[in-house]
Amino acid sequence: MGTKERRGEPWVVMRARRFGFGRNRLRRRVDRIESMLFLGAVVLALLAVPIAAGVGSSVGNSLEHSAAQRRAELRQVIAVALEDAPLAIGVAPGQATSTVRVGWEDGIGHRRQAMASVAIGTKIGAEVIVWLDRSGAVVAPPKQPGNGTAVGSVVGLSVVMATWLLLCGLFRLARVPLDRRTARDWEREWAEVSPRWTRRQT
Repeated sequence: MGTKERRGEPWVVMRARRFGFGRNRLRRRVDRIESMLFLGAVVLALLAVPIAAGVGSSVGNSLEHSAAQRRAELRQVIAVALEDAPLAIGVAPGQATSTVRVGWEDGIGHRRQAMASVAIGTKIGAEVIVWLDRSGAVVAPPKQPGNGTAVGSVVGLSVVMATWLLLCGLFRLARVPLDRRTARDWEREWAEVSPRWTRRQT
């Protein structure tokens, strides 16, 4: 009968007993404290997921909004490279662009020249796209749509991982005094029990 009742216990009750809640004479106060700390850490770790998602989403939306504003303030024109861009040899590792002089014709037919970043290996006479601000000066290209969302995802994931590592560290740190207390209790109880076992063996 007792076995059937145990099998019929709700899942929540069974988990609660496993974490140290309920009446169990074999569980010490230290065990209950450790179980509560573990349960609290698990709850905080779960809560960190939607919080981190919100932070990442906020960062991504902010970056996307800033990039959209930046793109609205700039305009792109098709220019012509006036010199060859150097090849990859001698360029810093990871660098994919080089600065060369380019020329283009503005809205009123005037020829203009400026230094702009182009892909490595671009030949003279090749058409390249340059971005101009409101004053007509060449500026760095704005961020493409979706870059901010990617950065936000990385930020959210970083927040989750950092939070989990922090909770893990705090939990392990909180267990140090509990483990010491447990060791002292075991030592005291063994000092009380060992003489009885010694007398029985003799």
